Amino acid sequence: MKNRMFHSIGALLLAVSLSSCGKAAPRADEPSPEAADQKLVLEVLNPKVEISTQFEQMVREYEKENPNVELKLLTFGGGSDYLTELKARFASNQGPDIFPNGGYEEAHEWRLYLEDLSDQPWVSLVRDEALEPMRIDGKTYGMPYNYEGYGFIYNKDLFAKAGIGTPPKTFSELRTAVEKLHAAGILPFEVGYADSWKFILLLNIAFASQDNPDSFIRGLYDGTQTIEGNKVFEELLRTIDLTVQYGNADYLTTDYSTEVKRFAAGEAAILMQGNWVQFKLDQLTPHMNIGFLPISINDDAGNDALPLGISNNWAINKDASPEKKREAKKFLNWMITSKQGKSFMRDRFHYISAFKHIGTLRSGPLVNDLVRYADEKKTLTWNWFKFPPRVREEYGYMMQAYVGKELNREQLLRELQRIWEKAVQK
Repeated sequence: MKNRMFHSIGALLLAVSLSSCGKAAPRADEPSPEAADQKLVLEVLNPKVEISTQFEQMVREYEKENPNVELKLLTFGGGSDYLTELKARFASNQGPDIFPNGGYEEAHEWRLYLEDLSDQPWVSLVRDEALEPMRIDGKTYGMPYNYEGYGFIYNKDLFAKAGIGTPPKTFSELRTAVEKLHAAGILPFEVGYADSWKFILLLNIAFASQDNPDSFIRGLYDGTQTIEGNKVFEELLRTIDLTVQYGNADYLTTDYSTEVKRFAAGEAAILMQGNWVQFKLDQLTPHMNIGFLPISINDDAGNDALPLGISNNWAINKDASPEKKREAKKFLNWMITSKQGKSFMRDRFHYISAFKHIGTLRSGPLVNDLVRYADEKKTLTWNWFKFPPRVREEYGYMMQAYVGKELNREQLLRELQRIWEKAVQK
């Protein structure tokens, strides 16, 4: 757990190609003949379903200031896979004008469709490390959303009811706390493993807990490191086993929405999620007495850390018309420089800001805990965006097979290694 930088890392296969046809597009500085007579429509794919209402409100504010522009929002996320929708739209030559990209390997895979944004005014306002995911050969291809973090969210009132005074920070302490909750008649874990993406967050703990995560990942690429036989991955599976043993019986059919609702209702003491659920929890049960626990996998001191990284990045479709690209760039700059945009970013989205000029409103216990851990330099990196193409999806399926008792530990680790090797060989 020695690498504590804020990173957001990525991998995604884009097996489509876009081709241009018909008459040549006008130059970037020449509006098309019909532009002056028609409202310019921009499609924006928003993966942040938890702030969909607030984002819609912000968009309407932009449209008031720009009456000749219409922003059409496509919101996917939560339990739905926005990447599948994104790939389908690009495959049919209907890619959105503004869309998310995780950066790193994902940025390389989509580079053909990413507009160079290096000259945009917002670039100088971003915290330096937050630009890293979308930088390729010295150029910047995306604007970071925000920082986010995750861990075990725990109900402090239920912990107190079970007589747990000190939050657990090691695996042994976690297991003891879980046993106390169980003995008190409290369901320890609310588990939603119907959504395979949750396993990528869990697997990231093993990647981030290596002595040097980046070096370990490079070793997986060149064959000098393996997942199979790696002690840290074996320890992670022990923690996952604990969530299954002391979780809801229907964990394989419980999805994101269901687990959050149950946790908000006080049906379980621990939920593995990120600060993005704060909005939903506030709606369902205002002022819940909650906080973050680390996802402990062993008894090392370094367990007391939370993963924190750039959640995603806004990219602009390189093949959009010159007018649309101009307006898309204007909108992104408006979001983080205008009074209205900054207000939404800070006060309505409750983002942990990636921008030097926009503060972070400490308005909830989850954000407060993340900021505290960041201030204490007790953070883990986000590493899944550095995986080879398709690995994330396949890892999720294999992990579901594991918790479903279709694979044992040895078989799972062998499969995780095989999937990586196969992806690298392609």
